[in-house]
Amino acid sequence: MARRLRLDEAVDLYLDHLKVERGLARLTIDAYGRDLARFLVHLTGRGREDVDDITPADVTDFLIGLAEAGLAARSRARTLVAVRGLCKHMVAERWLEADPSQLIDAPRTARRLPGVLGEDAVARLISQPPDTNRGRRDAAMIELAYASGLRVSELVGLPMADVNLHQGFVRVTGKGNKTRLVPIHGVALTRLSRYIEDDRPGFVRDPKERALFLTERGGPMTRQAFWKLLRGYALRADVRLPSGGVSPHKLRHSFATHLVEHDADLRAVQAMLGHADIATTQIYTHVGQARMIEQARKHPRAR
Repeated sequence: MARRLRLDEAVDLYLDHLKVERGLARLTIDAYGRDLARFLVHLTGRGREDVDDITPADVTDFLIGLAEAGLAARSRARTLVAVRGLCKHMVAERWLEADPSQLIDAPRTARRLPGVLGEDAVARLISQPPDTNRGRRDAAMIELAYASGLRVSELVGLPMADVNLHQGFVRVTGKGNKTRLVPIHGVALTRLSRYIEDDRPGFVRDPKERALFLTERGGPMTRQAFWKLLRGYALRADVRLPSGGVSPHKLRHSFATHLVEHDADLRAVQAMLGHADIATTQIYTHVGQARMIEQARKHPRAR
Protein backbone atom coordinates (compact mmCIF):
# COMPACT_ATOMS: atom_id res chain seq x y z
CA MET A 1 0.00 0.00 0.00
CA ALA A 2 1.45 3.34 -1.02
CA ARG A 3 1.99 5.71 1.89
CA ARG A 4 0.20 9.05 1.81
CA LEU A 5 2.41 12.00 1.00
CA ARG A 6 1.62 15.65 0.46
CA LEU A 7 1.89 16.87 -3.12
CA ASP A 8 4.26 19.76 -2.36
CA GLU A 9 6.56 17.43 -0.43
CA ALA A 10 6.56 14.95 -3.34
CA VAL A 11 7.55 17.70 -5.79
CA ASP A 12 10.41 18.85 -3.55
CA LEU A 13 11.69 15.29 -3.19
CA TYR A 14 11.47 14.75 -6.96
CA LEU A 15 13.45 17.92 -7.70
CA ASP A 16 16.09 16.80 -5.18
CA HIS A 17 16.21 13.45 -7.00
CA LEU A 18 16.83 15.22 -10.33
CA LYS A 19 19.64 17.23 -8.79
CA VAL A 20 21.41 14.62 -6.68
CA GLU A 21 20.79 11.30 -8.45
CA ARG A 22 20.18 12.35 -12.06
CA GLY A 23 22.70 15.19 -12.03
CA LEU A 24 20.59 17.48 -14.20
CA ALA A 25 21.73 21.06 -14.84
CA ARG A 26 20.48 23.82 -12.56
CA LEU A 27 18.60 25.53 -15.40
CA THR A 28 16.82 22.28 -16.29
CA ILE A 29 15.79 21.69 -12.68
CA ASP A 30 14.54 25.28 -12.42
CA ALA A 31 12.40 24.75 -15.54
CA TYR A 32 10.95 21.53 -14.08
CA GLY A 33 10.24 23.40 -10.85
CA ARG A 34 8.29 26.14 -12.64
CA ASP A 35 6.21 23.63 -14.61
CA LEU A 36 5.43 21.55 -11.54
CA ALA A 37 4.57 24.63 -9.47
CA ARG A 38 1.93 25.44 -12.08
CA PHE A 39 0.67 21.85 -11.87
CA LEU A 40 0.44 22.13 -8.08
CA VAL A 41 -1.67 25.29 -8.33
CA HIS A 42 -4.04 23.41 -10.64
CA LEU A 43 -4.28 20.43 -8.28
CA THR A 44 -4.75 22.41 -5.07
CA GLY A 45 -7.46 24.40 -6.81
CA ARG A 46 -9.30 21.10 -7.18
CA GLY A 47 -8.85 20.22 -3.53
CA ARG A 48 -6.06 17.70 -4.11
CA GLU A 49 -3.59 17.53 -1.22
CA ASP A 50 -1.95 14.09 -1.29
CA VAL A 51 -0.24 12.32 -4.17
CA ASP A 52 -2.83 9.54 -4.35
CA ASP A 53 -5.58 12.11 -4.90
CA ILE A 54 -4.38 12.75 -8.48
CA THR A 55 -6.51 11.33 -11.31
CA PRO A 56 -5.90 11.09 -15.08
CA ALA A 57 -8.65 13.71 -15.51
CA ASP A 58 -6.59 16.13 -13.41
CA VAL A 59 -3.65 15.83 -15.80
CA THR A 60 -5.84 16.03 -18.91
CA ASP A 61 -7.71 19.09 -17.66
CA PHE A 62 -4.41 20.72 -16.69
CA LEU A 63 -3.13 20.41 -20.27
CA ILE A 64 -6.44 21.61 -21.70
CA GLY A 65 -6.22 24.64 -19.42
CA LEU A 66 -2.71 25.42 -20.65
CA ALA A 67 -3.92 25.25 -24.26
CA GLU A 68 -6.89 27.49 -23.52
CA ALA A 69 -4.52 29.97 -21.87
CA GLY A 70 -2.62 30.18 -25.17
CA LEU A 71 0.51 28.25 -24.18
CA ALA A 72 2.32 26.94 -27.27
CA ALA A 73 2.26 23.21 -28.04
CA ARG A 74 6.02 22.97 -27.54
CA SER A 75 5.75 24.50 -24.05
CA ARG A 76 2.80 22.22 -23.20
CA ALA A 77 4.78 19.20 -24.31
CA ARG A 78 7.69 20.27 -22.12
CA THR A 79 5.34 20.72 -19.16
CA LEU A 80 3.90 17.24 -19.72
CA VAL A 81 7.44 15.82 -19.60
CA ALA A 82 7.85 17.34 -16.13
CA VAL A 83 4.47 16.02 -14.96
CA ARG A 84 5.14 12.55 -16.36
CA GLY A 85 8.54 12.50 -14.71
CA LEU A 86 6.99 13.36 -11.37
CA CYS A 87 4.27 10.71 -11.73
CA LYS A 88 6.71 7.97 -12.73
CA HIS A 89 8.95 8.87 -9.81
CA MET A 90 6.04 8.70 -7.37
CA VAL A 91 5.11 5.24 -8.66
CA ALA A 92 8.74 4.08 -8.47
CA GLU A 93 8.97 5.28 -4.87
CA ARG A 94 5.63 3.56 -4.07
CA TRP A 95 4.00 6.84 -3.09
CA LEU A 96 1.45 6.25 -5.85
CA GLU A 97 0.02 2.97 -7.11
CA ALA A 98 -0.81 3.91 -10.71
CA ASP A 99 0.56 6.57 -13.07
CA PRO A 100 -2.25 9.05 -13.93
CA SER A 101 -0.29 10.45 -16.88
CA GLN A 102 0.60 7.25 -18.74
CA LEU A 103 -2.28 7.29 -21.26
CA ILE A 104 -2.02 10.97 -22.14
CA ASP A 105 -0.43 11.86 -25.49
CA ALA A 106 1.95 14.76 -25.82
CA PRO A 107 0.66 17.80 -27.77
CA ARG A 108 1.65 17.74 -31.43
CA THR A 109 4.48 20.12 -32.16
CA ALA A 110 5.92 21.25 -35.46
CA ARG A 111 9.53 20.12 -35.75
CA ARG A 112 11.49 23.25 -36.53
CA LEU A 113 14.73 22.78 -38.37
CA PRO A 114 17.62 24.57 -36.68
CA GLY A 115 19.42 27.42 -38.46
CA VAL A 116 22.42 26.08 -40.34
CA LEU A 117 25.36 27.94 -41.87
CA GLY A 118 26.68 26.87 -45.23
CA GLU A 119 30.25 25.61 -45.41
CA ASP A 120 31.38 28.76 -47.27
CA ALA A 121 29.75 30.94 -44.61
CA VAL A 122 31.60 29.06 -41.86
CA ALA A 123 34.89 29.55 -43.71
CA ARG A 124 34.23 33.30 -44.04
CA LEU A 125 33.35 33.51 -40.37
CA ILE A 126 36.53 31.78 -39.21
CA SER A 127 38.68 33.98 -41.47
CA GLN A 128 37.53 37.21 -39.76
CA PRO A 129 39.65 37.29 -36.57
CA PRO A 130 42.90 39.24 -37.09
CA ASP A 131 46.37 37.66 -36.81
CA THR A 132 46.90 38.78 -33.21
CA ASN A 133 46.96 36.95 -29.88
CA ARG A 134 43.30 37.74 -29.30
CA GLY A 135 42.34 37.06 -32.91
CA ARG A 136 44.07 33.69 -32.94
CA ARG A 137 42.32 32.80 -29.68
CA ASP A 138 38.96 33.75 -31.19
CA ALA A 139 39.65 31.82 -34.39
CA ALA A 140 40.66 28.76 -32.35
CA MET A 141 37.41 28.96 -30.36
CA ILE A 142 35.22 29.31 -33.44
CA GLU A 143 37.10 26.57 -35.27
CA LEU A 144 36.84 24.19 -32.30
CA ALA A 145 33.14 24.95 -31.79
CA TYR A 146 32.43 24.12 -35.44
CA ALA A 147 34.83 21.17 -35.68
CA SER A 148 33.60 19.45 -32.53
CA GLY A 149 29.96 20.51 -32.10
CA LEU A 150 30.51 21.42 -28.46
CA ARG A 151 27.79 23.25 -26.56
CA VAL A 152 28.89 26.77 -25.64
CA SER A 153 29.00 25.85 -21.93
CA GLU A 154 31.24 22.88 -22.79
CA LEU A 155 33.49 25.05 -24.95
CA VAL A 156 34.11 27.82 -22.42
CA GLY A 157 34.36 25.32 -19.56
CA LEU A 158 36.94 23.10 -21.27
CA PRO A 159 40.06 22.72 -19.07
CA MET A 160 43.57 22.41 -20.44
CA ALA A 161 43.86 18.93 -18.93
CA ASP A 162 41.05 17.65 -21.16
CA VAL A 163 42.78 18.59 -24.43
CA ASN A 164 45.00 15.92 -25.97
CA LEU A 165 46.84 17.47 -28.91
CA HIS A 166 49.01 14.39 -29.48
CA GLN A 167 46.06 11.99 -29.85
CA GLY A 168 43.78 14.63 -31.41
CA PHE A 169 40.75 14.71 -29.12
CA VAL A 170 39.08 16.68 -26.34
CA ARG A 171 37.40 15.10 -23.33
CA VAL A 172 34.06 16.81 -22.76
CA THR A 173 31.86 16.73 -19.66
CA GLY A 174 28.33 17.45 -20.82
CA LYS A 175 24.78 17.23 -19.51
CA GLY A 176 24.30 15.00 -16.51
CA ASN A 177 28.09 15.03 -15.92
CA LYS A 178 28.49 12.49 -18.73
CA THR A 179 31.92 12.39 -20.35
CA ARG A 180 32.62 11.83 -24.03
CA LEU A 181 35.66 12.00 -26.31
CA VAL A 182 35.38 14.20 -29.40
CA PRO A 183 38.09 13.93 -32.09
CA ILE A 184 39.67 17.05 -33.55
CA HIS A 185 42.03 17.13 -36.49
CA GLY A 186 43.14 19.11 -39.52
CA VAL A 187 42.85 22.89 -39.36
CA ALA A 188 41.07 22.86 -35.99
CA LEU A 189 43.90 20.91 -34.37
CA THR A 190 46.51 23.21 -35.95
CA ARG A 191 44.77 26.38 -34.77
CA LEU A 192 44.24 24.99 -31.29
CA SER A 193 47.87 23.86 -31.02
CA ARG A 194 49.17 27.28 -32.04
CA TYR A 195 46.89 29.04 -29.57
CA ILE A 196 47.97 26.80 -26.69
CA GLU A 197 51.68 27.00 -27.47
CA ASP A 198 52.06 30.60 -28.65
CA ASP A 199 49.07 32.68 -27.54
CA ARG A 200 47.53 31.31 -24.34
CA PRO A 201 50.66 32.06 -22.24
CA GLY A 202 50.13 35.76 -23.01
CA PHE A 203 46.68 35.65 -21.37
CA VAL A 204 47.76 33.82 -18.21
CA ARG A 205 47.71 35.88 -15.00
CA ASP A 206 47.44 33.00 -12.53
CA PRO A 207 49.67 29.97 -13.28
CA LYS A 208 47.06 27.76 -11.58
CA GLU A 209 44.29 28.76 -14.00
CA ARG A 210 42.99 25.56 -15.66
CA ALA A 211 40.66 26.98 -18.32
CA LEU A 212 41.70 26.51 -21.93
CA PHE A 213 40.29 29.76 -23.29
CA LEU A 214 41.15 32.89 -21.31
CA THR A 215 40.10 36.53 -21.47
CA GLU A 216 42.45 39.52 -21.44
CA ARG A 217 42.08 39.59 -17.64
CA GLY A 218 43.30 36.03 -17.35
CA GLY A 219 39.97 34.50 -16.34
CA PRO A 220 37.96 31.84 -18.17
CA MET A 221 36.02 32.96 -21.25
CA THR A 222 32.29 33.31 -20.55
CA ARG A 223 29.34 32.22 -22.69
CA GLN A 224 28.19 35.81 -23.07
CA ALA A 225 31.63 37.04 -24.14
CA PHE A 226 32.02 34.30 -26.75
CA TRP A 227 28.51 34.95 -28.08
CA LYS A 228 29.33 38.67 -28.41
CA LEU A 229 32.61 38.15 -30.26
CA LEU A 230 31.01 35.56 -32.55
CA ARG A 231 28.19 37.94 -33.42
CA GLY A 232 30.73 40.67 -34.21
CA TYR A 233 32.69 38.46 -36.59
CA ALA A 234 29.47 37.30 -38.25
CA LEU A 235 28.52 40.92 -38.97
CA ARG A 236 31.95 41.61 -40.44
CA ALA A 237 31.71 38.50 -42.62
CA ASP A 238 28.13 39.39 -43.64
CA VAL A 239 27.00 35.97 -42.46
CA ARG A 240 23.30 35.92 -41.67
CA LEU A 241 20.51 33.42 -41.16
CA PRO A 242 16.77 33.80 -41.83
CA SER A 243 16.10 32.26 -38.41
CA GLY A 244 18.13 34.90 -36.56
CA GLY A 245 21.72 35.84 -35.84
CA VAL A 246 24.71 33.54 -35.74
CA SER A 247 25.13 31.91 -32.34
CA PRO A 248 27.29 29.18 -30.78
CA HIS A 249 24.31 26.82 -31.01
CA LYS A 250 24.03 27.48 -34.76
CA LEU A 251 27.67 26.39 -35.11
CA ARG A 252 26.77 23.16 -33.31
CA HIS A 253 23.83 22.62 -35.68
CA SER A 254 26.09 23.32 -38.66
CA PHE A 255 28.70 20.83 -37.44
CA ALA A 256 26.13 18.04 -37.20
CA THR A 257 24.36 18.88 -40.46
CA HIS A 258 27.56 19.03 -42.48
CA LEU A 259 28.70 15.69 -41.08
CA VAL A 260 25.41 14.07 -42.06
CA GLU A 261 25.54 15.65 -45.52
CA HIS A 262 28.99 14.12 -45.97
CA ASP A 263 27.60 10.67 -45.10
CA ALA A 264 28.84 10.44 -41.51
CA ASP A 265 27.31 7.61 -39.47
CA LEU A 266 24.41 8.93 -37.41
CA ARG A 267 25.51 6.99 -34.32
CA ALA A 268 28.94 8.63 -34.52
CA VAL A 269 27.33 12.07 -34.79
CA GLN A 270 25.14 11.22 -31.79
CA ALA A 271 28.21 10.28 -29.73
CA MET A 272 30.09 13.46 -30.65
CA LEU A 273 27.10 15.67 -29.85
CA GLY A 274 26.48 13.90 -26.56
CA HIS A 275 22.83 13.12 -27.36
CA ALA A 276 21.31 10.50 -25.07
CA ASP A 277 18.69 9.56 -27.68
CA ILE A 278 19.34 8.90 -31.38
CA ALA A 279 15.96 10.50 -32.15
CA THR A 280 17.40 13.88 -31.14
CA THR A 281 20.21 13.44 -33.66
CA GLN A 282 17.87 12.34 -36.47
CA ILE A 283 16.64 15.90 -37.01
CA TYR A 284 19.90 16.52 -38.87
CA THR A 285 18.93 13.98 -41.52
CA HIS A 286 15.88 16.15 -42.21
CA VAL A 287 18.05 19.26 -42.39
CA GLY A 288 20.28 17.51 -44.89
CA GLN A 289 17.31 16.48 -47.01
CA ALA A 290 15.92 20.02 -46.93
CA ARG A 291 19.22 21.45 -48.12
CA MET A 292 19.47 18.85 -50.89
CA ILE A 293 15.99 19.78 -52.12
CA GLU A 294 16.98 23.44 -52.08
CA GLN A 295 20.09 22.71 -54.14
CA ALA A 296 18.16 20.51 -56.57
CA ARG A 297 15.82 23.40 -57.33
CA LYS A 298 18.81 25.36 -58.63
CA HIS A 299 19.36 22.80 -61.41
CA PRO A 300 18.82 24.36 -64.88
CA ARG A 301 16.16 21.79 -65.78
CA ALA A 302 14.25 22.50 -62.55
CA ARG A 303 13.46 26.09 -63.55
